[in-house]
Amino acid sequence: MELTTVWFILIAVLWTGYFFLEGFDFGIGVLTRTLARDRKERRVLINTIGPVWDGNEVWLLTAGGATFAAFPEWYATLFSGFYLPLLIILICLIVRGVAFEYRAKRSDERWQRNWEHAIFWTSLLPAFLWGVAFANLVRGVPIGPDKEYAGNLFDLLNPYALLGGVFTLLLFTFHGAVFAALKTVGEIRTRARVQALRLGAATAAAGGGFLLWTQAEAGNAPSLLASAAVVVLFAAALRAISLGREGWSFAFSGAVIAATVAVYFLSLFPDVMPSSLDPAWSLTTENAASSPYTLTIMTWCAALATPVVLLYQGWTYWVFRKRIGTQHIADAHTPDAPPAGGQSPAGTAAP
Repeated sequence: MELTTVWFILIAVLWTGYFFLEGFDFGIGVLTRTLARDRKERRVLINTIGPVWDGNEVWLLTAGGATFAAFPEWYATLFSGFYLPLLIILICLIVRGVAFEYRAKRSDERWQRNWEHAIFWTSLLPAFLWGVAFANLVRGVPIGPDKEYAGNLFDLLNPYALLGGVFTLLLFTFHGAVFAALKTVGEIRTRARVQALRLGAATAAAGGGFLLWTQAEAGNAPSLLASAAVVVLFAAALRAISLGREGWSFAFSGAVIAATVAVYFLSLFPDVMPSSLDPAWSLTTENAASSPYTLTIMTWCAALATPVVLLYQGWTYWVFRKRIGTQHIADAHTPDAPPAGGQSPAGTAAP
């Protein structure tokens, strides 16, 4: 297998890791306004991701860095053509991180409410915009003979891409609801299961339409198999959550995200950014790649560093594995409370 193909697969794996982990982060952020009934329940939800949300974003940085190093032409065209959506996502991620850290710094109700609104919107927008971006990659965008983006913002806001955005938003929120059921106790856990089932119907409708459209536009035999896997795994996730098996449901919903990313990348290959103007102007794994020497050095670095990252993140999730509920939340914040809903290793929540 050529190194260009290896790195195309590795980048797909990095995006899978990011959407699997950050997906339930985004979902929890959305659920703070749709599942939680009061401030204490919102604090429970935020505490479920408090120890891990920042580590999950490492996958995004790694995916971007790997794209820059392995396929610089792809990186340049992608970030110039999708500049505004990606800038909005970046601003959201910055504000979201600040909101997690600053929300608990003051006990003032208005202060906390404003930061909680910020968490909701900066979770919802990226979840939607990532779907828009990847749908446009699969559909193809205006790329000229110089391999540069030749369109504008409105070219990205087409019906197919908007449906892709709705699908990822619903899928990540469903993933977040399952995670909330897995990580909480009491009434909020029960309502999270119910909300996951309700979200499942909407997600199935949007996802079914999007996958059928994708197969019609750019599909092939491998992407068809991946789409079938999405359907089977999603049905399994719904069945598991209906039976109260949150752990299995979370594993299946994560597998749904992995299969969805596979649909994107299998539909793309061997292109990395197809041109809607002329297929000959498309960026491919060959004409967008770095030199073989660069790819070789990167492969060795990835082989050494990736196991360390996986072990560290696995250890983090193991330490903060216990469930929490409203009984673990103090009645009021104190100004010096730990930021971002951090948990103690014993699984109790910050005040």
